[in-house]
Amino acid sequence: MTKMSWTRSSKSAALIVLLALSLAAAGTAGAISVQAGEVPESSRVGETVTTTVTIEDPFVDMNDQWTLQGSTDLENVSWTITVLQQGERVEQYNSGDQSFEQGLNASNGGDTVEVELTGDTPAVENYTYEPRETYTLYDFDAVEGSSTSGLNATQVHHYTNDSRDARQAIDDAAAAINESGGNSDAQNDLNQAISAYENNNFDNAQSLAGDAQSQAEQAQQSAQRNQTILMGVGALIVLLVVIGGVYYWRSNQNEPTKLQ
Repeated sequence: MTKMSWTRSSKSAALIVLLALSLAAAGTAGAISVQAGEVPESSRVGETVTTTVTIEDPFVDMNDQWTLQGSTDLENVSWTITVLQQGERVEQYNSGDQSFEQGLNASNGGDTVEVELTGDTPAVENYTYEPRETYTLYDFDAVEGSSTSGLNATQVHHYTNDSRDARQAIDDAAAAINESGGNSDAQNDLNQAISAYENNNFDNAQSLAGDAQSQAEQAQQSAQRNQTILMGVGALIVLLVVIGGVYYWRSNQNEPTKLQ
């Protein structure tokens, strides 16, 4: 009797687990999907950037009416929001502000929303070596009544020609110090280079980074030279030992025995 009760209970539990997994899988398959277009790893200040974000199934797991919000740090902005039904355009909206709100209604149709964004890379307000300076390329939210949920957001590194060159010099110096096994003087110059970089003094940062790299490379060359000398001395000692051993052996071979 106990065994039968345990078996029925186990089967019931298994069915509940399978049902829960099925519902979870169905919910995941039908959830709203946001696909980002091409996004640059970095962009120069003033450079024009264009990207397109695609929202699939905008009314799955959402109300029939909801508001799409978008914002960006780009300047001279142009948004184009296009609602599509099986590839055919249903509605299209445009905005020239850094942020927009666009209501979406299922009764108008639409299984896809494409948002094209174009704008110019903004100036860097605060230079930081680590983490790198970034701006918000786009940030999308879905608003349903008083509830707001994030859909997708992307950050992009931005730079000027001077800041890029200074950063590269610092990167090269840091790599040289790492390869040398560490050098206190070089590290001190590197720290000063980073400080100069973060104070927008890029020429000084590049110069200090160059000094740090030179010191690290010289230290590495010196260490390699010393290692080569030590290896040479060690090899010479081994050679002298071998020669001495051979000489000793030959000397013993030439000595007459007592029987002679």
